Amino acid sequence: MSDSPDVTVAPWTGPQRPYDIIKEGTIAFLVVAILTIGLALVFSSPDDPQVTVQQWSNKAPVDFAQTALTELNGTSGTAQYGAPYNTASSGQHLGPLTLAKWLGATIPVNTVRDFVLSPLESQPATPPLSTALAQWKGASASQRTTWVNAYTKASTKMTFTNGTVSVPTTAAGPVPVMINSLEQMARSGALDQALVTQNGFYTSNFTLPLLFLADGSYLGDLAQQRHLLGTQWGMMNETGNYPGQAWLWLYTFWYQVPPFSTSANADVQVWGIMMLLSLLLLLVPFIPGVRSIPRWTRVYRLIWRDHYRAQRA
Repeated sequence: MSDSPDVTVAPWTGPQRPYDIIKEGTIAFLVVAILTIGLALVFSSPDDPQVTVQQWSNKAPVDFAQTALTELNGTSGTAQYGAPYNTASSGQHLGPLTLAKWLGATIPVNTVRDFVLSPLESQPATPPLSTALAQWKGASASQRTTWVNAYTKASTKMTFTNGTVSVPTTAAGPVPVMINSLEQMARSGALDQALVTQNGFYTSNFTLPLLFLADGSYLGDLAQQRHLLGTQWGMMNETGNYPGQAWLWLYTFWYQVPPFSTSANADVQVWGIMMLLSLLLLLVPFIPGVRSIPRWTRVYRLIWRDHYRAQRA
């Protein structure tokens, strides 16, 4: 027996009995397999269709066009996010530790180029679009800003009729043609493909379409309907599975309470807390007092109650 009150090392000297672990393991496997297959057949697994830019632009064309404008004028969430996409801000930080800024723009995204110009340039040339793109490229930075500001000011009265985006302004230069062409490109499904294949023909990098979708309100509205917002149940592997996976509740719980519920750095703060809790869990066998809780609570007598009942008999 060890002298430490937290460690018991005396060997077991009580009665023993044979135990067929292979038999028990096989039975347990079969029971779990039958239950898993049966419950899967009865309840199935939700598998909502993929949310695409084409779907977004067809169901909420004004939201798409206004989001495309924020990518062009640099006010979108992606344009102002900072690392790892750009240097517009310091990004997520943990107190004085600017973790995101230290890593830098490892996935550089230029919203004007990647979400507007490059997709439009990938389309078959048409006289209106070619003229608009040439006019944009030939203009100075101040002239582009003037056009975009004029369009932005009038965008509160944006309408979509007969497949065309309309904004009441004549001082926006080529911007109306560019936004309307991008809308038509998105409605046809070509924009989904253009956003994915900008870095090569064969690719599975969906960073750009996901960021574009996240900058609009359409994806957030869908998430709210399925209880996936941070103020609700949070993340899950498949949409529609209310209320989400229980193993994620410990993580998403922190987003519901102050100060994380109102913090712009909630992601890195919650990550820090989870890393600390994980470290404490790993160190439980080495923390005096904490490791003795099972012995003090005598919970082992509940687990092995049949044995102790037999011993008393």
